[in-house]
Amino acid sequence: MSAVEDILRSYRRPRVVIREHLARMRSESRLFTFLFAALLVIFVAQWPRLARQHYEVPDIPMPGLLLGTALALAATVPFFYAIALLVSWITRIVGGRGDGYGARLALFWALFTVSPLMLLHGLTLGIVGFGIQADSLSVVVFAAFLLIWGAGLRVTQFEGRA
Repeated sequence: MSAVEDILRSYRRPRVVIREHLARMRSESRLFTFLFAALLVIFVAQWPRLARQHYEVPDIPMPGLLLGTALALAATVPFFYAIALLVSWITRIVGGRGDGYGARLALFWALFTVSPLMLLHGLTLGIVGFGIQADSLSVVVFAAFLLIWGAGLRVTQFEGRA
């Protein structure tokens, strides 16, 4: 099944999609691809906001804004791995049976799933700027992320392999 179909299905039945990914052969490269693709889409989502920033303050060069954003997103990769490890340990303390692989799958898939919403958020920031519209959309994106991540953790850490 394609990633786009899986993303769409994740908004309706996230646990089913995570179970399907968990049932596949374990592949760290697949997990990294989820993370990389999510960060790539999030990077593209920043372009309208950066273009607006460049328009409002022309002294800041657009290539510098793009490069700074790309480097900042690349720097988050180790933190995502650390968050997944920490969550894996915490779920073990509270009775989870999962492992680090499942925690990474749940986190990276949740990021990848909400990355299209980040495109809409970035477009809103580029057109309207900061305000109630962008703030409301931020809440929606964050809530979707937490729901999908939570569903993924439930499957991978509490229903997953021992």
